[in-house]
Amino acid sequence: MNSRLEKLQRVISESLTDSVSEKTGAPASGKWGAAEVLEHLYLTYTATTKGFERVAAAGESLATSATWPQRFRTFVVVGCGYMPDGAEAPSVSRPRGVPAEQVRAEIIPAIQKMDEVLSRCEASLGGNVKILDHPILGPLTVTQWRKMHLVHGKHHAEQIRRLQRPGE
Repeated sequence: MNSRLEKLQRVISESLTDSVSEKTGAPASGKWGAAEVLEHLYLTYTATTKGFERVAAAGESLATSATWPQRFRTFVVVGCGYMPDGAEAPSVSRPRGVPAEQVRAEIIPAIQKMDEVLSRCEASLGGNVKILDHPILGPLTVTQWRKMHLVHGKHHAEQIRRLQRPGE
């Protein structure tokens, strides 16, 4: 397994506690609760897997050309390793009520499955080829996809830990 995605699995595993399944409602602020954040992460992994399965089936890159705003956002997230707060999640990754127990059981295997399809595409198309568009960052290489997921996962794992602390 790729080292970045192994690290992502550790980061997510460390944020999983029994209370994630208990905190299914959003806090009073209208923001997501811990279970919704975890579901969001899970949905990003399953969506990435589906996208790369389309790439594998096509046998070629499905990426478009990057715009300047996408290049800048990619530089911030992938290049600098910083995930800004407040960006609206793409519709495919917005929580929709998958039971928290199911998400907890399936999220680590979902990362493994994502790694497998990323590795297949990397082996057939190369690691430095823009292969698939991210809905916000635009076209990314397999290497960039892995780093983006690690940065994104760390960002949300910290949110999950904060949401599980009493009084927050």
